[in-house]
Amino acid sequence: MKFIVETSARHIHLTQADLETLFGEGYQLTKKKDLSQPGQFACEERVTVVGSKKELKGVSILGPVRKATQVELSLTDARSIGVTAPVRESGDIAGSGACKIVGPKGEIEISEGVIAAKRHIHATVADAKELGVENGDVVSVKVDTEGRSLIFGDVVVRVSDSYALAMHIDTDESNAAGCAGVVMGEIVK
Repeated sequence: MKFIVETSARHIHLTQADLETLFGEGYQLTKKKDLSQPGQFACEERVTVVGSKKELKGVSILGPVRKATQVELSLTDARSIGVTAPVRESGDIAGSGACKIVGPKGEIEISEGVIAAKRHIHATVADAKELGVENGDVVSVKVDTEGRSLIFGDVVVRVSDSYALAMHIDTDESNAAGCAGVVMGEIVK
C-alpha cells in the first residue's frame, strides 16, 4: 500500500497567549489554506525566529493554536541560525532548543520548544490495519524518485481516526530524496 510523502517546511505552532504577545491582544489566526491533516491550516501570519548566529524571517505559523509553543526547523535551519533542535516527535519539547520569536507587536523568548520533527506517518485505524502497523511502531519507508530513491529508517507511525494517511518529512530529508511534485512511499520490511 502506497501513501503520499509530504514535505513539511519550517513552521511554528503558538499558544493563544504567545500569539497575542506577537500580534496583539485578542488576535486570531488568519487561515491561508487547509493542510492535509484535518483541522490543520497554514496561516497568513509570519514571524522571525532568532538564534545566536542569525535569524529566519517569514516563518509560517500553522493553526489552530496549541497548548505549547513549538518551532519546527530542519537541522540545516537550526545549525545556520545557532539553535539546538533535537529530533523529536511533535509535542515532545521538554529540554529541547530555545530561541526568540519576533512578531509585529512583540517578541517572546522560549526556553524550550525548538525541534527537528521526527519523520512520521499519520494513519487512521483502518489505514494502520491495512499497512500492518500499530501506533508507535517504527518502520522504514521506501521512496522512489528520479535519481535519488532511498529508504527512510526510523519512521514513527502515529495512528488516530482524526488523521489522514500521509508521511511527513522535513526539507533536508526531502532534498536528500530529490522529492518534487507528488511523491509516494511504501513501508518496507
